[in-house]
Amino acid sequence: MQSDGADFIDIGAVSTRPGASFVSEAEEIDRLLPVLHALQGKLRIPISVDTFRPAVARLALERGAAIINDVGTFSVEMADVVRAYGAGWIAVHTVGEAGNDTVYENGVINAVQAFFDVFYARATASGVLPSQLMFDPGFGFSKNTPQNMELLENLNLLNTHDCFLMTALSRKRFVGEMTNTPQADQRLAGTLHFDRIAVEKGSCILRVHDVKEHREMLKGF
Repeated sequence: MQSDGADFIDIGAVSTRPGASFVSEAEEIDRLLPVLHALQGKLRIPISVDTFRPAVARLALERGAAIINDVGTFSVEMADVVRAYGAGWIAVHTVGEAGNDTVYENGVINAVQAFFDVFYARATASGVLPSQLMFDPGFGFSKNTPQNMELLENLNLLNTHDCFLMTALSRKRFVGEMTNTPQADQRLAGTLHFDRIAVEKGSCILRVHDVKEHREMLKGF
């Protein structure tokens, strides 16, 4: 992925897909630390660790990670860890275990915007710099296919408070539903199509599986 043009590598030891099995903090650490150890000195680009647990984030940053990719609500404990290490912090919108049946009374765009607003206010009040923050609207997290499409089509309306906007559409279930490709590893064409729209709508970071193909697609920007 590095040689194909990735700007940073995101590593997660716990699946955050809907319906995924629970993994304890101890097991998450047992899975993650050997990978971080194996990568030490082998990458020229930063490592991001996908975790919502402050203790795991601290261990990862101690071992060379530079960014925390955090799915869920704001945590003072996580803010303290991010501030202490000067790390990047990706805030991903979700509403927990609600699956894809969430009803957003004021619309999904307003819900995501409210999350960004609150997270930004609380993070900066905790001493985290705006330059450390990135926002991810959470495609596929507590959102069905119509909600994901509404979010994509209106991505440009989101105010990220001058922080980076990251989108993670790669191989997601709604991409498969929109392109009639039930197998996740067959969704490259659909992913490229929707990621191009995301970039046109203001996304400046794409979280992807297929780095080389996305680099080729982005040559037009």
